[in-house]
Amino acid sequence: MRYTRTAMSLHWLIALMLFGMFGLGLYMTELPLSPTKLKLYSYHKWAGVTLFLLVLLRLGWRITHVPPALPLSTPAWQARAAAAGHHLLYVLMIAAPLSGWLMSSAKGFQTVWFGVLPLPDLLDKNEALGDALLLVHRFLNYFFMTVVIGHILAAIKHHFIDRDGLLSRMLPGR
Repeated sequence: MRYTRTAMSLHWLIALMLFGMFGLGLYMTELPLSPTKLKLYSYHKWAGVTLFLLVLLRLGWRITHVPPALPLSTPAWQARAAAAGHHLLYVLMIAAPLSGWLMSSAKGFQTVWFGVLPLPDLLDKNEALGDALLLVHRFLNYFFMTVVIGHILAAIKHHFIDRDGLLSRMLPGR
């Protein structure tokens, strides 16, 4: 059994956006203060809000659509690890952008989605809290990258070593 087209589309769109967000986040933080850096921060925030909304949509889809069962050959410990890993990915897909929004609010920089729709600040301006939330946001994203790499490595292992068809369930066009 395979995932639905909607689940596959959301999975790969979110995956592409995550890699873009990770890369942009690492790049923009190293730039000196400039109009380009401020523009990239705005793009990062726009994409973060969009990603957050897509994740909520994906979570809603996941709750209402049962994913395909793991192959019968999957050991129980691997099934538990896969379930825990997927739950952790969902938590991080919500926590990482939310921590960025909280940080931005605490630092006094309102998020304006695509430069058009101002989003409410979630916190009052508080520079010390903003600095603490910056550390939280960075930690969550580095941890998130680590979990994503583990997810990718597990998929590769299942595809090339176990050859159990697990990865092909999420690949479109097969």
